[in-house]
Amino acid sequence: MGLLTFSINLTLDGCVDHQEGIADDETHASFTQLMDSSGAMLWGRVTYEMMESYWPAVAGGEQAAPPAMREWAIKLEAKPKYVVSSTRKDFPWNNTHHLTGDLHTSVQRLKDATPEGVLLGSGNLAVELDRLDLIDEYRFLVHPRITGHGPTLYQKGLPSTRRLELVSADPLSNGAVAMHYRRAD
Repeated sequence: MGLLTFSINLTLDGCVDHQEGIADDETHASFTQLMDSSGAMLWGRVTYEMMESYWPAVAGGEQAAPPAMREWAIKLEAKPKYVVSSTRKDFPWNNTHHLTGDLHTSVQRLKDATPEGVLLGSGNLAVELDRLDLIDEYRFLVHPRITGHGPTLYQKGLPSTRRLELVSADPLSNGAVAMHYRRAD
C-alpha cells in the first residue's frame, strides 16, 4: 500500500491561493521531484479544472514556459491523475480517471493499488480526506509572504488537532521552505 501525501503551496499566514506563491524554476523543480517519487496525482474537481486549463498547453508547446515548468508539465501529462467530483463525470485530459463511490473506500483502493504513493494537491479535498484519517504525510512549500487573505489551509476545520512529526525542512534560495511531515498519532 502506498502513502497518501498532501502537498500544497502556502504563505506564512496559511493562504493557499495558487497565485500567491513563488513560481520559479526552483519551486517547479521541487514539485517535479515530488511528483516523480509518486505513482499518481489526486485532485478535487476545482483543482483539476485549474490544472487542465493551463498545463496541457505547456506540455504540448502551445504555451511558452521556462524549462523547469515545461518539464513539470510533460511529466504531469504522463502521470496518472485521479479526480473526485460529484458534479462532473467527463475528464478528457490525458491519463485522467474519475474516482466514484464512497470517498473513503475509493481513495483507500487507490492507495492500495499505488505502491509508489499518491500525491494529493487539493486543499478542500485534503480536509475531507484528513477527516477520514487517510492522509499519511504532508509536504508543504511555505513561501515567505503574508497575504492577509484566503483561501487558507484547513479553513473548514478538522474535528481534532493533527499532531505531526518533522521529517525534513529544506530551505530554497528564494526563501521558501519545503517542509515534510508525517502523522505522529
